[in-house]
Amino acid sequence: MSTLARISDFAGRYFALLVVGGAVVAFFVPALAGITAYINVLLGVVMFGMGLTLSVEDFARVFRRPKDIGLGVAAQFTVMPLVAFALAVVFRLPPELAAGVILLGCCPGGTASNVITYLARGDVALSVSLTSVSTVLAPLFTPLLMLLLAGRWLPVDAGALFFSIVQVVLVPVVLGVLANTFLGGAVRRVRPALPLVSVVFIVVIVMGVVAASSENVLAVGPLVLLLVVLHNGFGLLFGYVLARLAGVGVAQRRAVSVEVGMQNSGLAAALATTYFGGVAALPGALFSVWHNISGPLLATYWSRRPVGDRSRPWLDV
Repeated sequence: MSTLARISDFAGRYFALLVVGGAVVAFFVPALAGITAYINVLLGVVMFGMGLTLSVEDFARVFRRPKDIGLGVAAQFTVMPLVAFALAVVFRLPPELAAGVILLGCCPGGTASNVITYLARGDVALSVSLTSVSTVLAPLFTPLLMLLLAGRWLPVDAGALFFSIVQVVLVPVVLGVLANTFLGGAVRRVRPALPLVSVVFIVVIVMGVVAASSENVLAVGPLVLLLVVLHNGFGLLFGYVLARLAGVGVAQRRAVSVEVGMQNSGLAAALATTYFGGVAALPGALFSVWHNISGPLLATYWSRRPVGDRSRPWLDV
């Protein structure tokens, strides 16, 4: 398993490059659009793998740290949706693209946030709990926020979104947590392979999205990339600012910032492909690349600034 662990580590380190490579291949091979028929299954496997890394303790922490977790979850489902809505209005986006950007903002945090928080010397336990709780709440909040924010551009079937998220997110995560709880020994043996499985499946999802939208990539790709960079940047910034205003510690601010700024882009791409079309899935696909660049860069900066260093109190990030 050590060899597999090394391969998984390699895939995790070079995830962004692998996604870019897959996207380039898919752009020149439109036939790969057939992958989109299996996106929900692929995402379900990824979410099951996420569940295998979680425990009941991660959810129970809500009752011991209600302030920190309540702050993070509230920021998750307000900052990114509202920033996405503002970007759609300011840039006067066409309906399909506006729906994709807003859907990305309404999704829960992504699992990569836990690794980035660790590298940034943030509160990893808080990050894991925030990912867990926001994922469980996604079937409720994601459809509701889409109905409220994206409804001005096109019809939103909140009920269908709810059931899709339950099927491809909630059920696999719960099954993963149960497996981790009752089959801990077996899960520990396969855990080194989980990062590799997640990376491969996310790359395949992105390839399907790009292949299905290859005709539109050149036309809207630069705009979508700009939107993704702004969305991610504002999420990281406002997440940190809100946590600071709430008076939590520096390690907790970093965790909230990363959790808010890094979305479950695979879920966004999958739901967009199913309900809003190929162009709507592009923000999620490009976000998969960008937040795996911005996250490590931010983590590198924070890792060089120990928590508690007050040499520059005006920049205690």
